[in-house]
Amino acid sequence: MAQLSFHIPLGTITLSEDDGHIVSLDEGWGRDQTETPLLVRARTLLQDYFDAVTVDLSSLPVRPYGTNYQKRVWEEVRHIPFGQTRRYGDIAHAIGGSAQSVGTALGANMIPLLIPCHRVVSARGSGAYSAFGGAEDKVRLLDLENGF
Repeated sequence: MAQLSFHIPLGTITLSEDDGHIVSLDEGWGRDQTETPLLVRARTLLQDYFDAVTVDLSSLPVRPYGTNYQKRVWEEVRHIPFGQTRRYGDIAHAIGGSAQSVGTALGANMIPLLIPCHRVVSARGSGAYSAFGGAEDKVRLLDLENGF
């Protein structure tokens, strides 16, 4: 499995690729480093993203590991456009389940940013975030996407 580590404003991350798909985005520096075309492209897009350039991260091929329901949630979330949000209940209404089951699926997301679970908020406009620094970084990402 090819890995590429680099720094972003939220910390150091490692992208892992398997069979032409990104399968995880982990915090920290990975042991093995391989610059594949896909991982280099993903790094470039993420660097542009953090430079406040509108990018389409959904153009990157991902293959998250999870249950069928989790995969449906993650696929739905990948369609949320840059700078927009959806409520947990909106996702549940679109694919089935409950707002709580959507939240549980998002908490298991192994590819944050590329599967932009930070764009899913509660009915009150907030929500948990299991990646990076938690809810505070969720707000930072949403602010970045909204030009603040």
